[in-house]
Amino acid sequence: MPDRPEIVCICGSTRFMNEMRAVNRDLTFAGVIVVAPGEADELVTNEQKSVLDALHLRKIDLADRVLVVNPGGYIGESASREIAYAHATGKPISFTDPV
Repeated sequence: MPDRPEIVCICGSTRFMNEMRAVNRDLTFAGVIVVAPGEADELVTNEQKSVLDALHLRKIDLADRVLVVNPGGYIGESASREIAYAHATGKPISFTDPV
């Protein structure tokens, strides 16, 4: 394992949380540090969503690259914003499914 493992930020729609958990597990077992969207057991308020969205952009800042979990090629509004941010900051972006 290298001195500092690669850091990957997972992005994607929360409707694919199970798929994101699987990607997180696979990357972790491959020796990658994973940062992923926060999870909640209940509905979040608009204010909480704004905080989570801003926090996720900071997670992108920490990452070496971004991996978008997009089953069937689906990319929602939040993920689109995160992709644009990652692109603007020069982060490499890859996708689990073709877009």
